[in-house]
Amino acid sequence: MRHDKKAVFLQFKSPPMHQPVPFSAFVYGFLRLIRVQNLLIVVLTQFLARIFLVGPQEQWLRILIDPTIWLLSFSTVCIAAAGYIINDYFDIKIDLVNKPERVVIGRYLKRRVAMGAHQLLNFVGCVIGLYLSNWVFVTDVVAAGLLWFYSAQFKRQPFIGNVVISLLTALSLIVLAVYYRQNADMLLIYALFSFAITLVREIIKDMEDIRGDARFGCRTLPIVWGLRRTKYLLYVLIASFIATLFLMADSLGNLRLGWIFLILLIPIGWLVYRLVFADTRRDFGYLSNLCKLIMLMGVLSMAWA
Repeated sequence: MRHDKKAVFLQFKSPPMHQPVPFSAFVYGFLRLIRVQNLLIVVLTQFLARIFLVGPQEQWLRILIDPTIWLLSFSTVCIAAAGYIINDYFDIKIDLVNKPERVVIGRYLKRRVAMGAHQLLNFVGCVIGLYLSNWVFVTDVVAAGLLWFYSAQFKRQPFIGNVVISLLTALSLIVLAVYYRQNADMLLIYALFSFAITLVREIIKDMEDIRGDARFGCRTLPIVWGLRRTKYLLYVLIASFIATLFLMADSLGNLRLGWIFLILLIPIGWLVYRLVFADTRRDFGYLSNLCKLIMLMGVLSMAWA
């Protein structure tokens, strides 16, 4: 098995880094490494939550030019970007099997440059958090620590890694509740929604990457339980989260929120239908992207909540 791993690594090995990399290629690689499109969604989520959930909505222009939300969002983005870097740093060999065309470290950036960028982004994010509030600082430190341990260890364990990364996704909204402490109930409902969709997507991604993960000794749910039992768990999780969200909306007496969740049942129902028949890497890739779409729909729905 060790010989096979070496052969796979050599097969997909990137061009040697001693060759100079053009600055444009370096920038392109770095933006791919930090998942800039995902970071933009984080920024959009926090600004929409600040305007429509924390409010007041009528003062949206004042909110947009308020430096506090910009600093809070930049702090979150720094921690998230550092998390993406360290995740790819630890996953180079696995990614060379699962998605060789998307490997950045070793192709556009040297490993030590990636590690330096990870440490700098964490430092900047935590310092900004400390400037804003002690509790934001604590949240940032916890997030940075969890991202490290997730990438180094938790990711390769069944279920715990999925829960950790889902919690970290929800923290982008929880940190708003920590700082503003207004309409925290609405922020927490959307944080739960974010947690739920991310958890489902992370398990589906494990199903998509089962070949490469198994080759390098990871013990994700699809490897330990098999695809069929993992699907059963997803059915239970999706049903539980839907019921919880409706109960929370009902407890707040928020009719519009109930209608929003009812509309979101349409793409979620399609997700479950496609999951029943999913069997190939391409099928699970489609479901992963569908989870992204549902997440985006949920984020945009804040404007009507």
